Amino acid sequence: MNTPAKLTGFVAAVAAVFGIALLVGATVGPVEEQTEDPAASAHDAGHGEDTATGSAAETPAAETPAVEDIPGVLMTYRNGYTLALAEKNLESGEGRNLTFAINGPDGTPVTDFDVTHDKELHLIAVRRDFTGFQHVHPVLDENTGIWSVDVDLTPGTWRVFTDFTPTGGEALTLGTDLAVAGEFVPAPTEADNRTATVDGYEVTLDGDLSSGGDAMLSLTVSKDGQPITDLQPYLGAYGHLVALRGGDLAYLHVHPDGTPGDGTTRPGPEVVFHTSVPSAGTYHLYLDFQHDGVVRTAAFTLTAGGTGEVQSGSGAHGDHSHSGR
Repeated sequence: MNTPAKLTGFVAAVAAVFGIALLVGATVGPVEEQTEDPAASAHDAGHGEDTATGSAAETPAAETPAVEDIPGVLMTYRNGYTLALAEKNLESGEGRNLTFAINGPDGTPVTDFDVTHDKELHLIAVRRDFTGFQHVHPVLDENTGIWSVDVDLTPGTWRVFTDFTPTGGEALTLGTDLAVAGEFVPAPTEADNRTATVDGYEVTLDGDLSSGGDAMLSLTVSKDGQPITDLQPYLGAYGHLVALRGGDLAYLHVHPDGTPGDGTTRPGPEVVFHTSVPSAGTYHLYLDFQHDGVVRTAAFTLTAGGTGEVQSGSGAHGDHSHSGR
């Protein structure tokens, strides 16, 4: 099938499919996704019904977890919006094209988004064993509502997060799994790591995470033993930090204190974040920073202390937690 025909078929499919039921098991892991019959969904949409709400209404409350009890960032569907990949399986390799749509409450691809941190949509792709991470910015075809971006993929299961604000709506993060074909060898569990080296730069992390409380994390960038004091703004900040909880990959996107050009925020060597985590456990953190015109990513692993209980309303269970509050 040629590319235009394939894309046209995908647009028709994502426009028809938008009812998704989410089932959460007792063990920590990916949220199971189930799509309703496309014809039934289209029929319901024609009558102005929210099929997700209608489905829940027909099921006893004891059998269906309340939406507010499900970590929002683990969901493919939320508030009427659905993340729909064109393909759930891709071949491994560099420059693989990832195509998707954000379907709105009416079941059709959304084309109007607010700009957040200089972009309409941020996409995070991370392999489930945390050996691969990419923060990229897809391009939207405003005529079709189809997003596309090239990503580098190694064999294994990846989690894809889309971070966006539909015009007139609230900020959302939706996630779904992507299977990448090829021989897969899972990586061993990493011990805590507070120092990362990338392209000759050394980044050190100071501070501790604790569930249920605020934490200050300070990341210091140096090269050849000398502090970097001329970091460049990237997406309106001197650094972007993504934290992912081990096990279910609950997602927290934070930004540093201050803004470039505000007269008080220095361009390094320190970038400071204030954040909180919803539970005790292992967290994988990825810092994006820009210097000499190149964006680089430093990866860390931290263990959060605390009771181990999920804290209701905590940042990683919401869609966005921004520092500088």
